[in-house]
Amino acid sequence: MDIDTYFRFSLALAFVIALFFVLILVLRRFGFGSAAATPRRQRRVTVVEVAPLDAKRRLVLVRRDEVEHLILLSGNGDLVVEPGIRAGFREAVASVQARAETPGPDAPKGGEP
Repeated sequence: MDIDTYFRFSLALAFVIALFFVLILVLRRFGFGSAAATPRRQRRVTVVEVAPLDAKRRLVLVRRDEVEHLILLSGNGDLVVEPGIRAGFREAVASVQARAETPGPDAPKGGEP
């Protein structure tokens, strides 16, 4: 093979790569394949957390409109483990801790044991 063959091969490869990038730009222009098409404040679905169980299975916590869904993803299929979990877990934990710290009516007063 001579230098002319290598040059034509390199030129063809560069042309195909350039066509690929032009195709990506055109698709993004029309709204395909871009996660940034909707602003963050308007997104309704987010992945909150992903926990791998083993090599083939993962637990995914997805939030949609302030409601969370626990989904098991595996090679055999997907399974909704728990639908309709109310978002606000941190607020619920904080309120329980606040109630535990405030003394109730049966709590000893002052220095009494």
